[in-house]
Amino acid sequence: RRSGKSIFSLFLLKEKKFGYLNFDDERMAGMDAKDLNSCLQAFYELHGTDVEHIILDEIQNVPGWKLFANRLRRTKRVILTGSNAKLLSGELATHLTGRYIDFTLYPFSFREYLKMKDIKITEEDLYSTKKIAQLKKEMEEYILEGGFPEVHKFGRIILGRIYEDIIQKDILLRYGIRNRKTFAEIAKYLISQFSSEITYTKLKNITLIKNVHTVKNYVDYLVNAYLIFILERYSPKLKKQMIAPKKVYCTDSGIINSVAFMVSKNMGKLMENVVAVELKRRKSYWHGNIEIYYWKDHQQREVDFVLKKGAKIEQLIQVTYASGKDEISSIEIKAMLKASNELKCKNLLILTWDYEDEFEVENRKIKCIPLWKWLFHSY
Repeated sequence: RRSGKSIFSLFLLKEKKFGYLNFDDERMAGMDAKDLNSCLQAFYELHGTDVEHIILDEIQNVPGWKLFANRLRRTKRVILTGSNAKLLSGELATHLTGRYIDFTLYPFSFREYLKMKDIKITEEDLYSTKKIAQLKKEMEEYILEGGFPEVHKFGRIILGRIYEDIIQKDILLRYGIRNRKTFAEIAKYLISQFSSEITYTKLKNITLIKNVHTVKNYVDYLVNAYLIFILERYSPKLKKQMIAPKKVYCTDSGIINSVAFMVSKNMGKLMENVVAVELKRRKSYWHGNIEIYYWKDHQQREVDFVLKKGAKIEQLIQVTYASGKDEISSIEIKAMLKASNELKCKNLLILTWDYEDEFEVENRKIKCIPLWKWLFHSY
């Protein structure tokens, strides 16, 4: 929601003849499948039938829409947008096997954020002290404000409105949740736990919900509405992976700073959340075959991100709020070395606040890159 799906769809078709139907309009409330053909007929009467493409915006708001969309795509090219991860689940996906492209649009990346603010950075600028200082300042603003386009038009106050829209429209109304107060508490708790481990049992105990399956459903609703996402702990054994604690991240750091309960600004965890979102963005845009996990052993040594491609572990990534080598915790380095040996991966990266170098420990090379530089090379 509010990441620019409609604008992106319009850009895709700006040189073509297309029709646009917006089902997030309150005047469309109460429609169901039998009304969709009448809606299309009304469009043809107003604008003519000479269209090659149709955009059905937020179509998931109309019950029974899938058969209509499947019939429509036989004569038109159709773009479907929705604020729910289950948009192409079930019946429609079965009918469209091999005949659709599925794309998740995220809030602005750091590069897009800079472009929106008309800040031009070249590769040569990455060696300019003045430009680097500007980039670090802009990155701090990006971490605090997030990447929702409207924030930079209306200010950070809009983040609360976006959050409420997701909770109210995309979850409470969609799923008919009766215990709204408890659900709102879980949503805020999970956002406040960003970059941290969670278990469904612990969530059940702190909210006094009787059934752990209800808690899992609530978490799934938040994931499907793209407010949060969950990373599994990596294990070569699927059963261990399934029962291990999960790590939770918020889809936008601006939402965290607007909604989460925090007694202090934890820049290290905010950086980790930004990296998690960027990895998900790169997976959606360019590297769909990459799987993202975290790693932890029985001694509680942890690596923030494990990138897996096929059967091979491609890279291990730690994130730390460090401006010098002496500020990088020895615990984080030991965890990375242990994971490197266990997972047979030598591509080791530490993302820092302001430290760049490469050093060797126990016959393993570890590369350190400032977060702003890693984000700038966002592909």
